[in-house]
Amino acid sequence: MTIDEQIEFIKKGAVDVIREEDLRKKLERSAKTGKPLRVKWGADPTAPDIHVGHTVVIRKLKAFQDLGHTAIFLIGDFTGMIGDPSGKNATRPPLSREEILTNAETYKTQIFKLLDPEKTEIRFNSEWFEAQGAAGFIKLASHTTVRQILERDDFEKRMTENRPIALHELLYPLVQGYDSVALRSDIELGGTDQKFNLLMGRNLQREYQQEPQVIITTPLLEGLDGVNKMSKSLNNYIGIDEPANEMFGKVMSISDELMWKYYELLTDLPPTEIEAMKSGDENPRNLKVNLAKLIIKDFHSTEDAEKAEEDFVARFVKKEIPDEIEETLVSAGNYNLAELLVQTNLAPSKKEARRLIEQGGVKLDGEKVSNTAAEIELNGEILLQVGKRRFLKIKVS
Repeated sequence: MTIDEQIEFIKKGAVDVIREEDLRKKLERSAKTGKPLRVKWGADPTAPDIHVGHTVVIRKLKAFQDLGHTAIFLIGDFTGMIGDPSGKNATRPPLSREEILTNAETYKTQIFKLLDPEKTEIRFNSEWFEAQGAAGFIKLASHTTVRQILERDDFEKRMTENRPIALHELLYPLVQGYDSVALRSDIELGGTDQKFNLLMGRNLQREYQQEPQVIITTPLLEGLDGVNKMSKSLNNYIGIDEPANEMFGKVMSISDELMWKYYELLTDLPPTEIEAMKSGDENPRNLKVNLAKLIIKDFHSTEDAEKAEEDFVARFVKKEIPDEIEETLVSAGNYNLAELLVQTNLAPSKKEARRLIEQGGVKLDGEKVSNTAAEIELNGEILLQVGKRRFLKIKVS
């Protein structure tokens, strides 16, 4: 690629490039000297699972890796114990060291579904912070002011609303910013909610007489509801470790409008090809099938993507029940349906089970059940279905 083509490739789906002229200079220098750029993305391992919303920025890191640059995945085992205040309206409880390290191992496994492990540098920011000690930390704090930190939107909002801000939260942007100094990063990637922290890294590099990094931010991806940011807590997510069938069904459930954003941020298709599809007359359902298969191929395989399409057609187009259904054994007797859903892990709580029943989301042997107080006598085999994709065969032990 020419430098212009590389910049267009890198900018696909990006929100901010600060500054593009600096990016051009770094790419030109790298091409001339043969020295790859150091491109950093950091994550605090605060939860064990990654969903496709997280992969928007990972794909950007992969783009640089594909161009021959050094991809640095920084695991914030130190910053994770502080807790990132980005977008939070209340202090988040810090995680223990044991929780951080357990989650970090899971993260490493999951990101290599996209990144080449042989060409990825994995670092932990406890490397330099634990070595600094109290004196080094105080010296670091001298490189910024309280006013600069309080300019952050979420801090300003919490002060206006008289919500408390813990002192350790004020240190978070400073600590994350210093990671760029320690790694001598040329480019740092992050979601738009990380912009303040990324700019802090740029400022600190100047303070430490380093060339400031280029910042590239990516948008926050809406979840399946098309409204809220993708989140496990809102149950509007597609997990990258989910079975291919589950991923396929979830992609097929999104709106036609949201589909285009997923094409832009979750595939490698060039913008010109996406625009051509947009202006064409292809059935949106077929376009969604193609999108689902592209996403599944990244985290499973081409064969899994094809099989997921076949299963989806069998279940929902031909209205058939899948050939392979999970089975579980329970004792014979009378069961309240809502309690049975919880017992068999088809619902997380009795409240949620009753809601599913009321909304017509539960079927017993193919028939909808709408009575939340329904009792079932189990003396043989039954088939429970929750929503469009979850089936469970219950047998008496």
